Amino acid sequence: MKEIILNDGTKIPTVGFGTYKCTEQEGIESVRSAISNGYSLIDTAAFYGNEETVGKGIKASGVSREEIYLTTKLWRENLGYESTKKEFEKSLKRLDVDYIDLYLIHWPANAKNYDNWQKANADTWRAMEELQAEGKIKSIGVSNFFQEHLEALFQTANVIPSINQIEFHPGYWQQELVAYCKKQNIAVESWSPLARGKVFGNKVLESISNKHNKTVSQVCLRWIIQHEVIVIPKSTSTKRIQENINLFDFELSLEEMELINTLPEMGFSGELPNNWPDII
Repeated sequence: MKEIILNDGTKIPTVGFGTYKCTEQEGIESVRSAISNGYSLIDTAAFYGNEETVGKGIKASGVSREEIYLTTKLWRENLGYESTKKEFEKSLKRLDVDYIDLYLIHWPANAKNYDNWQKANADTWRAMEELQAEGKIKSIGVSNFFQEHLEALFQTANVIPSINQIEFHPGYWQQELVAYCKKQNIAVESWSPLARGKVFGNKVLESISNKHNKTVSQVCLRWIIQHEVIVIPKSTSTKRIQENINLFDFELSLEEMELINTLPEMGFSGELPNNWPDII
C-alpha cells in the first residue's frame, strides 16, 4: 500500500476503510474483511456509534495493533478543553486500544452553536496537543474545516493539523480549500468519495471506466488518489472491499483527470461547517 508522509513525519496509507453505518456483527465482519484484504487504515468516529464494533473487528482480524492505522473523531457538540479529554478517553475505552493514530475534530465550532467559536476550537486543539505530547495520539487533525477555521486555529496552535478530512468527490471537490491545505502542508483526506452513489450512471465516468476495464468506483477513487488526496471508501460487500483497494494497476490520463474535474455538481451532501445543525 502506498503511503503519504504527514507534516509530523508519520506515514498514512493513501487508501483506507471507512466505517460510517458499519454496526454490530456486520460491522465487525466488514472491518475484519477489510484488514484481511490489505487495508490498514481504519476510519471511525464517536458520532458513528460503532467504535466498539470497529475495535472488535480489528481484534477479529488477528493483525497486531501496531500494523493498524486507526482514526477516530471528536463530535462537534463536545468541543472544549475538558470535554475533549473526557471524550477521547471514552473513545479509547470503546475501541479497546491504548492509543489512536489520528484524532480529528469532526466539525469546527461555529457562531450558531458557540458564543466564541474560535476559543472552542482553540481549547479543543490545546487538549489534543497535550494528548499527542503524552503519546496517546500519534497525529492530530481536523475535519470539515474551511480556510477561515484553519486560520483562526493557527493563531493559538503549537501544532499544525496533519490532515483536513473533507467532502471530496467528482462533482464537489473544493479545489480552493484543497489548494490552501496543500500550501500549509496539511494533507487532505476525502469522505463520501463516491458522492453518495451519485457517480453511478454518469456517462463520462462510465466511458472512462470502460476504457480501463475498471468500475466507476475504481475510476473515482483513482481520480482522488491522483489528486494526492487520501481516500476512505466504505462497503460491507467483500467484493467491493477488494475492488476499492485495487487502484494501483492503472492510471488516468491528464485528459481524463480534467474531464472528471469539470463534471457538474453532483452528490453534494449539503453539509457546511458554519450551518450545522441545519443542512442547507
